[in-house]
Amino acid sequence: MVTTAPARRRARATVALGASAALALSIGTGLSLAPTAQASPPSTKDVTATLFEWKFDSVAKACTDTLGPKGYGFVEVSPPQEHIQGSQWWTSYQPVSYKIAGRLGDRTSFQNMVNTCHTAGVKVIADSVINHMSAGSGTGTGGTNYTKYNYPGYYQDQDFHSCRTAISNYGDRSNVQNCELVNLADLDTGSTYVQQTIANYLSDLLTLGVDGFRIDAAKHIAASDLSAIKSKMSNPSAYWVQEVIYGAGEPIQPSEYTGTGDVDEFRSGTWLKSAFNGGKISDLSTWGSGLLASGQARTFVDNWDTERNGSTLNYKYGNSYTLANVFMLAYPYGSPNVYSGYAFSSNDDGPPSGGTVNACYSDGWNCTHAWQPVANMVGFRNAVSGTGLTNWWSNGNNAIAFGRGSKGYVAINHESGSITQTFQTSLPAGSYCDVEHGDPISGGGCTGTAYTVGSDGRFTATVGAGDSVALYVGAQGSGTVTTTGASFAVNATTVYGQNIYVVGDNAALGGWDTGKALLLSSASYPVWKLDVTLPAGTAIQYKYIRKDAGGSVTWESGSNRTATVPANGLITLSDTWRN
Repeated sequence: MVTTAPARRRARATVALGASAALALSIGTGLSLAPTAQASPPSTKDVTATLFEWKFDSVAKACTDTLGPKGYGFVEVSPPQEHIQGSQWWTSYQPVSYKIAGRLGDRTSFQNMVNTCHTAGVKVIADSVINHMSAGSGTGTGGTNYTKYNYPGYYQDQDFHSCRTAISNYGDRSNVQNCELVNLADLDTGSTYVQQTIANYLSDLLTLGVDGFRIDAAKHIAASDLSAIKSKMSNPSAYWVQEVIYGAGEPIQPSEYTGTGDVDEFRSGTWLKSAFNGGKISDLSTWGSGLLASGQARTFVDNWDTERNGSTLNYKYGNSYTLANVFMLAYPYGSPNVYSGYAFSSNDDGPPSGGTVNACYSDGWNCTHAWQPVANMVGFRNAVSGTGLTNWWSNGNNAIAFGRGSKGYVAINHESGSITQTFQTSLPAGSYCDVEHGDPISGGGCTGTAYTVGSDGRFTATVGAGDSVALYVGAQGSGTVTTTGASFAVNATTVYGQNIYVVGDNAALGGWDTGKALLLSSASYPVWKLDVTLPAGTAIQYKYIRKDAGGSVTWESGSNRTATVPANGLITLSDTWRN
């Protein structure tokens, strides 16, 4: 569960500066015309979605289309400030000025994004790089000419720590907080001038409506310096969550920073990887025990550093990754942060299309925040807010289930085969929508499976391998709306840049036009899935195709597959790719 010091350094930025890489450190964005944020996220809507390296225009659309409707309380956006040039993701984390002039959008697009997200009921957290400036020299994305230790209008040589060498000893507090993180110019955050300059930047973002800040590389800034910076802001009570990576035996610990805000609890993610990748998920009954207090911790399955350095799960782990997110959202510990990034083959890969998201599940955008098993658990979490853990069940291995008071119940199966179990809940008797496989309908009803909980609080379910079931009060299943169509599922292995599609003779399946083929979700990789609505009784022919990043198409072998849509519900198609 504990990341080693070298791994932690890789998490921050493993690349050599210059022609190679440098670490991503986040920069802040705060805003305030919206309701003032609390010192901790509101308990009823405490889920954040981090849309890593999304352009601000794309974030705005996601707030309207997905984040607001699904009940996310916050969206965390990548740094908006002017930064060094380059296509790599970490260039966003080397600021050269505090102008909003980065690749993700200008001041106007940032303001429009904040306003749009607020209209959708979503607050905005800005990732904030205040520990350092850039390395090297050049011209920034907004036209600023800079050299290391000289950033016109902001900082000169005297504003940086006198230790001008890279951090070399994580056992030495002074070395960690006064020397340079991968040779990035380390600001003297003990200086009153530097503190006020940083506070002015964050306060400017507050005027645009930002509700809070993620303080990147907080471990490399003395807690007392952060407290002084926050006190100089126009709204010292704005929400803060700080990046402080735990290291066993190190002098700097996450608990030092809870006086100024919440802390990203890295151990929550490494614990989840241990359980879902070689361990037993039955060991998660005490998840969070011995870590930061629940009210001070922000939990996550992965982030952009950990998904690359291997300390946590990432999207490449298939249903283990999906189920870990489901568990995090269901369990009563911390405030969850759902990370939504993009496919990468190299650790330096920057955002597809420069950060423009034309559509989810295309161009490499993973859109984890929108996956039905994940997104619908946000509504679950909001509904069960304030309740404790009840009715824990496990098979002693990799199948678990538990309740949240009398408001919700979830079952998670990480076994290699399905399980059938009668579960004891504290739910009131009634019919409930399984939100892992259907959407609740306003006024009652469900687009998917519903379960009946008896007067004794029991219900029986078969939970497939690598699958889950979730019920909660408010998502009733009575009057279930039955959708007819086909549920496609094909086991197909791919390499980076490849995706699986279905195409067929029906117009809804593209009419055999590969340009109109339907992309299947890789959330349960290597099984690719998609539900398609079709009229009852429709006879279809179909095949699967594979497309690579350049658009080249490979058809599976063999004759056309056939199926007929039933009078009620979906026909389940469990196929295997034919080479």
